[in-house]
Amino acid sequence: MKRLALSVALLVGFSGVPLFVGGWDTTENSKTVEVKQDGTTVKKETKTTENPDGSVTKTEKKDVDHPSTP
Repeated sequence: MKRLALSVALLVGFSGVPLFVGGWDTTENSKTVEVKQDGTTVKKETKTTENPDGSVTKTEKKDVDHPSTP
C-alpha cells in the first residue's frame, strides 16, 4: 500500500513539471553541407531559439572534415 501511494505521489508530482519549466521555441534552424574541390566537407548548422524568459539565443556550429591522404 505504501508503494502504491508513493508511486501515485511521484507520478502526480512529475506530471506537472513540463508545464512549469516551459520550453525553448526554435524560431530558425538551417543546415548546409559544402564539398570543396579538394574533397573537404564543411558542415554548418545555425539554430535560433527563444527562451522562456523572452531572450533569444543563436547557436552556430561548424565542422570541417578533411579527406585522408594516402
